[in-house]
Amino acid sequence: MRAQNGVESFAHRCRVYYEDTDAGGVVYYVNYLKFMERARTERLRELGFAQSAMAEQNTLFVVHSSEARYHAPARLDDELRVTAQVLELNRASLRFVQQVWRERDATLLCEGQFLVACVRADTFKPRAIPSELRAAFVAADGAGNQTIAGD
Repeated sequence: MRAQNGVESFAHRCRVYYEDTDAGGVVYYVNYLKFMERARTERLRELGFAQSAMAEQNTLFVVHSSEARYHAPARLDDELRVTAQVLELNRASLRFVQQVWRERDATLLCEGQFLVACVRADTFKPRAIPSELRAAFVAADGAGNQTIAGD
């Protein structure tokens, strides 16, 4: 899937397990947020920034706000593709746009946006996104072609 700026979106693949489903046999709505969290974490890892190493450098990312829209249910054993692309890169925050797709039939199941703040691990006060990570996002997500603003 191509993003609007022509750059290939990052995608994390996962499978629906029994523990992800509710009494109706479909993925419980909050689990889509977990799938998207994992995709953001894997996005950082792919760029060379493990969250455990970032915490050792007194840097964490926390979700400030989220928005999700649900379109169709996922079910047990479905293989999912979860995208994570930076839509907006600010001094101390990132806005991700994410989608969850069922691979079998390329059905969009859920989509959302997440404002993720960069904070100091010791005080949870805002801090600037490390310059190396900022540069990695600009290079990988084409964030230079998207909204770049100061906080």
